[in-house]
Amino acid sequence: MRNRLGEFVARVDRRIAESPAGRWFRLDGSGSERSRAGSRFSVEIRGGIATFVTMSYIISTCALILTDSGGTCDCDRDLYGPTCDTDPAYTSCLQELKMDLITATCAISCISCVMMGLLANLPIALAPGMGLIAYFAYTVVGYHGSGKVSYRNALAAVCIEGVIFFGLSILGIRQWFARIIPASLKTATGSGIGVYLAFIGLQSSAGIGLITASSSTLVELGGCPPEDRDDNNVCTAHHMQGGPTWIGIMGLVVIAILSTYKVNGSVLIGILLVAIISWPRGTTVTYFPYTQAGDEAFDYFKKVVTFHPIKKIMAQFEFDASGGDFWIALITFLYVDILDCTGTLFSMAKFGGYMDERTQDFEGSSVAFLVDSVCIVLSSVFGLAPVSSFVESGAGIAEGAKTGIASIVTGFCFFIALFFAPIFASFPPWSTGPALILVGSMMISNVVNINWKYVGDAVPAFLTIIMIPFAYSIGYGLIAGIGTYIAINGFIWIVAKVSRDRIVPPNRRDKEMWSAFMSDEGAIGILPSWLRRLLRIKGSNDDPYENNDGERAGTGGGKDGDVMIGMTDQSHNISIHPDRGSVHRRQSSASRYNLRSGSNTRLATPADSIKDST
Repeated sequence: MRNRLGEFVARVDRRIAESPAGRWFRLDGSGSERSRAGSRFSVEIRGGIATFVTMSYIISTCALILTDSGGTCDCDRDLYGPTCDTDPAYTSCLQELKMDLITATCAISCISCVMMGLLANLPIALAPGMGLIAYFAYTVVGYHGSGKVSYRNALAAVCIEGVIFFGLSILGIRQWFARIIPASLKTATGSGIGVYLAFIGLQSSAGIGLITASSSTLVELGGCPPEDRDDNNVCTAHHMQGGPTWIGIMGLVVIAILSTYKVNGSVLIGILLVAIISWPRGTTVTYFPYTQAGDEAFDYFKKVVTFHPIKKIMAQFEFDASGGDFWIALITFLYVDILDCTGTLFSMAKFGGYMDERTQDFEGSSVAFLVDSVCIVLSSVFGLAPVSSFVESGAGIAEGAKTGIASIVTGFCFFIALFFAPIFASFPPWSTGPALILVGSMMISNVVNINWKYVGDAVPAFLTIIMIPFAYSIGYGLIAGIGTYIAINGFIWIVAKVSRDRIVPPNRRDKEMWSAFMSDEGAIGILPSWLRRLLRIKGSNDDPYENNDGERAGTGGGKDGDVMIGMTDQSHNISIHPDRGSVHRRQSSASRYNLRSGSNTRLATPADSIKDST
């Protein structure tokens, strides 16, 4: 029976790969010259579902946080106070607002994921970003509208941010910014995101609750039952005696063991196992305790099928840029979102093996940035905080997802969640936490590729890794790394120039080569192909094998699109030969290394360690 099922799945995979859809998504066996080795339709479906289940917490979490902003609800604040907490009509309005936000979150996540998968062909999911949601609700708008910027005005800022991002993406500036980040910092960002994911998975808000807050040491070993945590999430008693924590640890062990044996869908199996165990009431691990909050959650869970149309938050804009706080919010949205999105996209690309080691770019990056900017505008129309790439996409990549089909499947799951929101909003955090921990353990394995031999590369990379989880922001981690990189290496460069290379670090030859524009066109290579044609810029990469970034995938001096990169350990003077990517040192006496990156060849990635190679 099992063999028959396997043969049926293989037959379906083969037929879909040979179809026009298979060639569009470049499935293995599709005949596309840039097919993605090992990509199969059945695996993409499994990866897309794993990504959705891992990030499904956003459905309820986004609604809960943004409801605290008050949305479009209002009251007589002179009568009921600045937060309207005592107004029954306001409370009733908040309940309807919450349902609106659940529908809006499912809708924008569905649209964003489908666009990313269909247009950029990447297995990366999009949804309203957690950090930006919290900033929008508690800093910009304030609790129940007590901030300096109104909810409608904040939505206008988000809309303008998306328009600005679209312009930057069209001109290639976002790609330029991504490329100038040194390779060591990009690698460190992926490792830092791994620690970040594991840290989230260990906490109680979106994890197993093993780590909780502490009044003296900020964090400590927790593991206590939910009823033994105070309002600040500090365990007051019964440390390591909480049932949810132990069942979460069990889920982690189950996923790890299944992954060791290469069991298909190991992450998804672990998540569903813990969730199903946690749904019955009357147990020590139930997600629905006999409390007011538990009763409300269980009543919602029992509805199973429901649909709530958006009534209060659709396209509620107020374009008033006269206040300084509006511009502060807009600028903050801009730099946090651009760093978060860039860090996530490039880290997921490296994790999945899509990164071109020569150009430090990945196929589909231009379209991915355009999709992100368009979806930010749409998120403001739906009354939400900016959409962002989700690091939980790593769960799908770990399952073997390689193409945009996985993102489309994730989007379809969000569409189903429009009607089955009570089910998908009821996955307990300790069921998804183990998946985040496991993905984090795989992503941090890239840390060995950082150039630890040279302080100018090692210290910025280390600060990037630790600041991402400690600052709870990918953007702030990148700021720390880029800032220290410029300060350290900029000083060394100035001293070397002033002293005419008499004062240089003894191990300067260990410095990582900066390959921001290692392409035949140099800095012009970042421009989209349509813009180069419009400006009549002729590039040697303008050929039929261009990807949708205007760059030839796998170009090089070798055969079959291989990239031949000669490196030495003398100095960083290089010459780029016109035979498509043949890069050589001027000093031929030094040792040489070849890096091949063809259309069907890539380096092994951490995600490969748990994929089934059948």
